[in-house]
Amino acid sequence: MGAGHDTVAAELVRRARERGDDARVVDVLALLPYGLGAALRHFYRGSVRHFPWAYAALYRLFLRPGPGRRPGGTPLARLAGGRLVELAGRTGADVVVPVFHLGAQLTGHLRARGLLSVPSVVLVVDFEVHRQWLHPGNDRLLCLTREAAREARAGTGTDAEVCGPVVAPEFFADAPGADGWRSLFDRLGPGRPAVVLSAGAWGVGSHLDGTVRLLAGNGFLPVVLCGDNERLRRDLSAVPGVLALGWVTDMPGLLHAARALVDNAAGQTAVQALAAGLPVVGHRPIPGHGAQGVRRMAALGVSEAAEDDAALLGVLRRLTAPGPARRERIAAGRALFTDDALTRILAAADAERAHAASPRPDPEPTPRP
Repeated sequence: MGAGHDTVAAELVRRARERGDDARVVDVLALLPYGLGAALRHFYRGSVRHFPWAYAALYRLFLRPGPGRRPGGTPLARLAGGRLVELAGRTGADVVVPVFHLGAQLTGHLRARGLLSVPSVVLVVDFEVHRQWLHPGNDRLLCLTREAAREARAGTGTDAEVCGPVVAPEFFADAPGADGWRSLFDRLGPGRPAVVLSAGAWGVGSHLDGTVRLLAGNGFLPVVLCGDNERLRRDLSAVPGVLALGWVTDMPGLLHAARALVDNAAGQTAVQALAAGLPVVGHRPIPGHGAQGVRRMAALGVSEAAEDDAALLGVLRRLTAPGPARRERIAAGRALFTDDALTRILAAADAERAHAASPRPDPEPTPRP
């Protein structure tokens, strides 16, 4: 679903191979039979892009945190169980790491029934831990923040730890491509702070044309990440003073060259910006997990939320200018990166295997009367 989960998985694989281990990425939707995975992806993409009210209703029904009985994703995930068990056995896997909530439902179901013989360590990549991340059958959960870990423990009764976001190392140091982006920004909008607007891999956003016109008309250079939405890129490219981009391969350079990110999903682009030292402002979030995540980031103090156009302009003027407000927001964002997720994953898997292999004490003999 989008590219954020893929990016996290790819970075875990890179770290594992750098250590000399083997790792592979498996799309849980591809494990579903009868073309269900492709249909689910198309439905989600279409609803978020064209019918956001439909996804908002599904989020309230299936995913929203909180008490009460509601439908879950386990019945759908179970359809992929046989293929995942076969794959884990054939590859000799030592641990399975879901980075998508449907995968967490699948591994939790398999572990709870003794069908998956290796530990499952869930990496929760959302700031808002919705209920589909939580299955008590999983061995451990790794979360972005202490608050998320506390909610995960309460929702599952299993161990949950903090590891911070998973971001490639290129985002933490000044990227080689940043100078080229700065030169481009200076040519297109001399003296205008470059503000990146993220629309995700699918180019999804609410009133993006109005937002870019607002920014361009008030002294900023809007740089829009349109993903694979070529129609959006063409439409926004026609707006004077706007740089509309398709798929960007040099995200570290772009983020290091910009002055702020306007985000609508609290996803991977937002945490990449935090790693790059770029202030993040949530504005017009997509429904469901996007809106909840944007609010949670702002409540944590790692970003700010702008409820309307006037608030957006005020926040951007404050955070793009040098000064204490910008420095404090950057420091708060970078403080999220507390630990290496792969180290935590491997330690958790080792602990679970050691626990499973430890001899069980003999039961006390029943005393005779």
